Amino acid sequence: MEHLGEARRRLLIAFAAIMIAGVVAFIEYPWILHLLQSPYCHVNSHCTFLVTSPLDGLSLRIKIALFGGLILSSPVVFWEIWRFITPGLKSRERRYAVPFLLATVIFFLAGCVVAYFSFEHALQFLQSIGGKSLHTYYNPNAYLSLIMLMMFIFGVTFEFPVILVGLELAHVVTSRQLLRSWRYALIGITIASAVFTPSGDPLSMFALALPLVAFYFIAIGVGRLFHR
Repeated sequence: MEHLGEARRRLLIAFAAIMIAGVVAFIEYPWILHLLQSPYCHVNSHCTFLVTSPLDGLSLRIKIALFGGLILSSPVVFWEIWRFITPGLKSRERRYAVPFLLATVIFFLAGCVVAYFSFEHALQFLQSIGGKSLHTYYNPNAYLSLIMLMMFIFGVTFEFPVILVGLELAHVVTSRQLLRSWRYALIGITIASAVFTPSGDPLSMFALALPLVAFYFIAIGVGRLFHR
C-alpha cells in the first residue's frame, strides 16, 4: 500500500506538471503553431492551412497545448519516474540516478529536434509521390498530428541507449553479449525504423535508424566504462 501511495503521489505531480506546462503552451499557441508550420512553409511557396470545420481552431489549440505540455514538462515527468524507481535500487546504483535523468531528458529532446528538422524532407518526399498536379493545402489537424507524432516517436526511440545502459548496469545483458549480437541489432533497428516512422519516407527512416545504430555501440562502450 505504501508503494501504491508513492506511485499515486508521483503520478499526481507529473500530471500537475503536464497541466501547468499545457497552460503555458496554450498561451504561447501562436508561436508554437508558427514553429511547427515552418517545415510546411519551407517546402511550399505558400503555407496556408485549410480549415474545414468551425471546431478545427479549438481542437488545434487544445492539441498543441497537450503536446507542448508533454514536451515542456518532460524533465519533471522523467524526474518523478526516477524518484519512484530509485528507492528500489542499491546505494551504488542510486548515484547513477541524476546522470540517467539528464541523459533521458537530453535524448528525448534530441529525438524531437531530429524529427522536426527531418520533417521538411519528409514533406518533400510525400508531395513528390503525389505528383505536380496536386495543389497542397493541408488540414492543420492532420498536418500537426503527423509532425507531433513523429517528434514523439523519435523522442521515445532515442531513449534506446539509456535503456541499454540501464540493462547493462542491472546485469540483464552484458556489453559482450550486445557486441556479439550487433548484426541482429542492426537488422532489428532497420525494421523498427521502417515500421515506426510515421511519414514512411526513406530519409526520415534513416534519420531515425542511423542514430540508433550509433547509440547501440555507444551504449556498449558506456556499459564497459561503468563496469570498470
